[in-house]
Amino acid sequence: MTLRTTSPFSETQFLGVGIGLRPQHYAEILAETSTDGIGIDWFEAISENYMVPGGRPVRMLDAVRSRFPITLHGVSLNLGSADPLDEPYLERLAVLAARFEPAWLTDHLCWTGVDGESVHDLLPLPYTESVVRHVVERIARVQDRLRRRIAIENVSSYLAFREDEMPEWEFLSEIAVRADCGILFDINNVFVSAHNHDFDAWKYVDSIPCDRVFQIHLAGPSEAGALLIDTHDSPVREEVWSLYERFLRRAGPISTLVEWDDSIPPLARVAAEAARARSILERVASEGEERR
Repeated sequence: MTLRTTSPFSETQFLGVGIGLRPQHYAEILAETSTDGIGIDWFEAISENYMVPGGRPVRMLDAVRSRFPITLHGVSLNLGSADPLDEPYLERLAVLAARFEPAWLTDHLCWTGVDGESVHDLLPLPYTESVVRHVVERIARVQDRLRRRIAIENVSSYLAFREDEMPEWEFLSEIAVRADCGILFDINNVFVSAHNHDFDAWKYVDSIPCDRVFQIHLAGPSEAGALLIDTHDSPVREEVWSLYERFLRRAGPISTLVEWDDSIPPLARVAAEAARARSILERVASEGEERR
């Protein structure tokens, strides 16, 4: 069946099902004579990997962008930090976006460094009103600088703060509404954090405002003793597929991306995960049409 081009709730374009753009797959992607041949509708590129004036990364992204929609996904906005926003980084991001015209830009609801030093990780924030106000103000400044709305991603977490005043889903939703930005809803991160902190993943999925969700992430975690770790190195877990379907039944079709960032298999294996996401999207959409 043909899926509608927009969600009944979200204002963003429905891109279909994509995967992360990884150098290991460049040759296979560009060798296909038909864009339908690989079973992928769009690609998500890590912004920082292409913030260079030239060379192979930029040539490859140019080639992919000439055939597929793309989005840009960053890891360095450092939205939750007490440091000033990195103006040179924002300038490079603006230039990158102007060149490649992504469907949208995304980054993480977290902090990644302080005092000018990066920790090279996506660290969670305290879920407090004061942090909500702090992050909302910084997102507003980023969106003004980029002249576009961004979407923020919920991160996986392995610790909680005594200062927390609200659940994570309320924190994420409040920031998105007040900042008038989108959400990149990572359903694997919901599953990982729910397992690690023993909260209700179903309640989280049921509480996110559908009209704010630009995109969904799916991925596979790994186990480290009692913890789940968001490693993106394995197939999507069955529990995550169930949460995904539950959210789609409320939200309608949302652009969906499968992440596989470590122990990366051949393109066909990642495309098989994307095909499963597509089958769920199509089934939920078909059942919705029948109910109408």
